[in-house]
Amino acid sequence: MMKMVSGFAIAGLMVFAMSGVSQAQERTLRKITTSNPPAALQGSMTEAQARKACQLEMKGARESKSAIRTKMKSCMDLKMQGNS
Repeated sequence: MMKMVSGFAIAGLMVFAMSGVSQAQERTLRKITTSNPPAALQGSMTEAQARKACQLEMKGARESKSAIRTKMKSCMDLKMQGNS
């Protein structure tokens, strides 16, 4: 019985100690992520906008579906990053 109680006590202390560590890590991470504003992406598009623009570019292409899908993916990635 005594071993079981002491086991619960040790487990409780470990949980308490770990919560303090995780809170400190969370505060540090929050400081890192909010200290500098993200760089603005000039000319970037949302996923829907990029898909629509790429579909217009690929319209009428006489290629296999897999080739078109590959080109669409790379086209959308470029447009969403602002490199069009």
